[in-house]
Amino acid sequence: MSENRSPSPGRKSPLSWLWIFSTVVLCVVFTVASVPRAEAQGREQESRRYTSIMQNVFDFIQRHYVEEVDPKTVFEGAMAGMFNALGDPYSTFLPESDMADLSDTTQGTFGGVGLYISKPVGDKADGGPAYVEVASPIEDTPGWRAGINPGDLIIEINGESTDTLTMDDVLARLRGPAGDEVKLIIRRGEKLEFPVTLIRAIIEVPTTKYAMIGNTGYLKLITFTPMTVTRAKEAIAEFKSKNYRGLILDLRNNYGGLLQSAVGICDIFLDGGVVVSTKSRIPGENSVFNAQKSSLVGADIPIVVLINRGSASASEIVAGALKDRGRAYLVGEKSFGKGSVQQVYPLMDNKVGFKITTARYYTPSDVNIDKIGIPPDREVKFPEFTADDAEKLNALIAANKIPDFVKANPRAGAPEIEAFGRVLSREYQLDASLLSRLVRNEQNRTTIAPVYDLEYDVQLQEAVNIIREGGFRTLMQTSKTLKVLQEEAQEDLPLAS
Repeated sequence: MSENRSPSPGRKSPLSWLWIFSTVVLCVVFTVASVPRAEAQGREQESRRYTSIMQNVFDFIQRHYVEEVDPKTVFEGAMAGMFNALGDPYSTFLPESDMADLSDTTQGTFGGVGLYISKPVGDKADGGPAYVEVASPIEDTPGWRAGINPGDLIIEINGESTDTLTMDDVLARLRGPAGDEVKLIIRRGEKLEFPVTLIRAIIEVPTTKYAMIGNTGYLKLITFTPMTVTRAKEAIAEFKSKNYRGLILDLRNNYGGLLQSAVGICDIFLDGGVVVSTKSRIPGENSVFNAQKSSLVGADIPIVVLINRGSASASEIVAGALKDRGRAYLVGEKSFGKGSVQQVYPLMDNKVGFKITTARYYTPSDVNIDKIGIPPDREVKFPEFTADDAEKLNALIAANKIPDFVKANPRAGAPEIEAFGRVLSREYQLDASLLSRLVRNEQNRTTIAPVYDLEYDVQLQEAVNIIREGGFRTLMQTSKTLKVLQEEAQEDLPLAS
């Protein structure tokens, strides 16, 4: 028989203590939960306050500024200022011209005439007109088929002198609906001028160049667009048809492009597994991107990747994935170090927009390379002029001797170039090999550049030698993941005292 006992005076029952403890816990939980909520509400109220102030200032400018102001000008200035305040060079307002350029990259095609062009900013040093110069025609486009050459000047577009047009104005006149006419006046050399009528076509943004170097396939990726993966697969098919025994992937001066395109390129070389992960402020938006099974390039094919200070963003994703996964050996210089992901949001019927950083990306070994870059497994740098050489180099440039030589000898080969380099070396007391490379660079600027330049490209020479020497597997055993390299770098830092 059980007893029914009453609590002693002055003592609390276990049930009472349980209620007190539960109440305290609930109060703590409520307090902790309400603090972020209160902070969020405070930020929301502050945001509404600033939005109202900005609207009032905008209206005040429209009503009271000493001159009438185009609302678009004020809007674009305010938008640019907001993104500049973030201190992030990759988060920016995109006016119409920038939005159009970005659209070309993300879509991979545009209506135009197929010419890479440049234009001096401000007055030219010689006081002449600031005409548009053709850097290079894109192969198999209206400009290329019309015989327009690198170095030609476009002095008129549809009857307007290009001297007074901005670069945005020039692009707006050259690009447009396919099938429309564009009339140019071309100046070649000192005296030759002739009219050219081009019919705009759909131009594919060039993304790849490829060729065989002996039994090694050479694939240069220029940028990452929706067409990059398709064109790269075409290159691999070409290499396979020629029984390639190694592959050089050139990512130098590739500023990036589309994340999905970079992942698609890694599909070609990796047999499943992680390519890259992205992490944002909102955990639910974190993503992991994996390569598909069955790579197009077999594991028996050695791969050397070329990188330099111009390799950024999507090209670093590819280089980092292939390095961390032990699939490629990196040669060249440390890459740029852009480890963030941007999203583009259009405004006003896609005429303008903005680009904003929404996440950071991490390589397969789970490191972020932002502002750090990817170091090569083997560093190879081009020789450079010293600071003491600057005055001598300025004198050489002012004398215009290299452009004059190239104009007089457009088909000069390595022996002629090196002989001229030695002549300049004696005259200006500068390194002959560096001068020869300047001559070749000028030659490539004024002609259709070859796919590769094995004579003067020391980084490419090293990549070819690595594959030809046959010790690739041994080299890969010494290659470290980016996580290991970053950990070693932290250990080497001096301790703070």
